[in-house]
Amino acid sequence: MPALRMRVRAGVAVGALVAALAGTTSARGATAADPTDGWTQKSFSYSMQKPYDLDLGERYSYDSGTKTHTMWVNSTDKPFEEGSSTNPRTEMRWKIDYTSGKHMWDADVYVPSGTNGADIMQILRTKRPSGTPATDIMFRASSANGGTLKRYTNEVIKTGIYNTWWNLKVAHDASAGTIQVYADNKLVLTADDRGEATRYFKNGVYHHGSGKAEARFRNVRYWTK
Repeated sequence: MPALRMRVRAGVAVGALVAALAGTTSARGATAADPTDGWTQKSFSYSMQKPYDLDLGERYSYDSGTKTHTMWVNSTDKPFEEGSSTNPRTEMRWKIDYTSGKHMWDADVYVPSGTNGADIMQILRTKRPSGTPATDIMFRASSANGGTLKRYTNEVIKTGIYNTWWNLKVAHDASAGTIQVYADNKLVLTADDRGEATRYFKNGVYHHGSGKAEARFRNVRYWTK
C-alpha cells in the first residue's frame, strides 16, 4: 500500500503577520491537489484605508479569538482621503508590492446579506503605463442568487455567498501575465492580467452600491512560488 505523506500547515497570516511554512501533500485516488501545493507561505503586513473623517474603529473590527477582520462602509461615507473622487472604502492594503513572480492571496470570506455592489478583493496596479487600467482583477458582491461574486460584473465566481464562510484564492503569475481564481479550492477562472505594472493585493469593501456594505475575512494568508 503506498505511503501517504501527511501535510502540516502551521500559522495563520493576520495583522503584522508572521506565518509558518506550509508543507505539501500527495494526492491519492481522485483527490484533487490543494491549490497551495508547491507554494510557500510568507509573512506580510498591511495598512488600513477607511473614510478619512472617521476613526478606524467606526468601520473596522478585529476578533482576536476567531482572528476575523470585519470591514464595513456606507454609501454616504467620505473617500479614504480628502479631495479624492473615489468611492467609499474600508480595506486592508497589503504592503507587498511586486512586479514579477508568483503570488497568491488566500482567505476565508463571509459576506452578510444586503451587501450589494461592493468589491471585496482586488489586485491594484499602483505603477502602470499611462492609459492602462487601475486593476488587474476585482471581485464584486451583488444580491443575485443568494449573494453572487463576479469578476468585475462579468464572470460568476460563486453564488450563494451570503451569510456563510467559504474560501477564495487568487493566484497571480505576474511574469506570465495570468491569474487563477479558486472558490473552495476549485479552479473557477483563469484570466490574463492587464500587462506590466507594480501591483499589490487589497481586500475589504470598496462600495459602488447603496446602503451598507460589509465583508469579513479570516485565515488570511500570503503564498509565493
